[in-house]
Amino acid sequence: MTLQPPRQTLADGLEISRVLTGLWQVADIEKDGAQLDPEKGADHLEAYLKAGFSTFDMADHYGSAEIISGRLLARHEGHDRPQIFTKWCPEPGPMTADVVRAGVQERLDRLGTDCIDLLQFHWWSFEHPAWLDALHEMTKLKDEGLIKALGVTNFDAAHLRLALSDGIPLVSNQVSFSMIDRRALGPLSDLCAQRDVRLLGYGTLCGGFLSDRWLGKPEPVDITDWSKMKYKRFIDAAGGWDGFQAILEAANSIAQKHSVSLANVASRWVLEQPAIAGVIVGARLGESEHMADNAKLFSFALDEEDTAQLDAAFSQTTQVPGDCGDEYRRPPFLTASGDLSHHLSGMPRAHDAGPAPHRPDATHVLTGSDWEEIAGYCRAHRIGNRILVSGTTAVAGASRAVAPDDAAAQTTFILDKILAALSALGATANDVVRTRIFITDEKDVFDISRAHGRVFSDIKPANTLVVVAGLIGDHKVEIETEALVKDSAQEPE
Repeated sequence: MTLQPPRQTLADGLEISRVLTGLWQVADIEKDGAQLDPEKGADHLEAYLKAGFSTFDMADHYGSAEIISGRLLARHEGHDRPQIFTKWCPEPGPMTADVVRAGVQERLDRLGTDCIDLLQFHWWSFEHPAWLDALHEMTKLKDEGLIKALGVTNFDAAHLRLALSDGIPLVSNQVSFSMIDRRALGPLSDLCAQRDVRLLGYGTLCGGFLSDRWLGKPEPVDITDWSKMKYKRFIDAAGGWDGFQAILEAANSIAQKHSVSLANVASRWVLEQPAIAGVIVGARLGESEHMADNAKLFSFALDEEDTAQLDAAFSQTTQVPGDCGDEYRRPPFLTASGDLSHHLSGMPRAHDAGPAPHRPDATHVLTGSDWEEIAGYCRAHRIGNRILVSGTTAVAGASRAVAPDDAAAQTTFILDKILAALSALGATANDVVRTRIFITDEKDVFDISRAHGRVFSDIKPANTLVVVAGLIGDHKVEIETEALVKDSAQEPE
């Protein structure tokens, strides 16, 4: 096998290294205010490029990583040009054409280029439906030539499916994927196989924890760098230090068998998963660079005995809770700080509740829909501890049906809208006691039910599902909801 990183076609005209160099730790190096020298940083990237590691991954909040990569781009044209992937992670809010263009233009300016190879989009809360508006605007900018390919990051299977079914031309989804965090092996990988989307795996080495250095070592107490702070939380969520050590022991045995490093085994296991286009291995520029060791990743392959040994070790751990990306959207927040304070000052609600003018004991939620004024209704109404949510469809703007050919995707969008209304009135999915579902095609019942179960499988409200003669336009499903808030809960201010 070659020791040069093999190439992978990710999209038309976009061929990448299967080991991508991740630049998240630029933010950690610069967290005390001292910025890396851009030209010296580019020198470090140049060494990776010469060794065949030609693809670099970063984001708008990775310190000066985009600026450093821009200096590298300025040195190269033609066939030896590196591939630069970045992310746009805006705060939740309206995603108008001007807002999206400004966010993309800032990436272009910092990179000093007129086209971004892969722009990946992250959204903090799917209860804010503007994420789909943003992706449609980004698609227009792709058509203009400002973006070569579009991807997302930290999307679960349901919302990746929703975006694809609504016509967004996504080629990739970047998610946490490691021998500790194996969530992406489930529905997300199945969807990728069905829709020809590839995964880019980050956290492959769990911030360096999946390496020889930690084999047989006691559990650390004081951790100072952001990367290890984050991935220690993943280890804890997967069952703790003993299970983690069992995985290290199995990986170390396999590493010795193949004369490679434990880190190679960890990366190789992710790389061999069918949905994976590439793994992202982080670099601390000027401090910790492992190009020679990373190249050994392609000197071996895992055999059946290796896989069985790892599976036995995995059985001593527990699954990281939730779905891919949940670590940024709901507790427990598996981030460096254990919350979103490094990313957002706060999570704004999608809607605000207001007083119902005809009854002083009631509040309601208006979403700004034209139909609320035309027909004279609200999205949700709270009287005391009871909340009634109107029949809700997957409509965007005045009348466009979202994902018109995919009932499951419509259900996902609808439930996000319902959860947003409940949140504005001081409730959550746990407070829902009844759902009523109206569908137009009996063949969709299992897809719709599974999408409903994704939210309510542990809650199990009373439910009614009926097939009706039809709904307006391209809507395949409509859902209404009732919730009872616990007596201790307070009305939203």
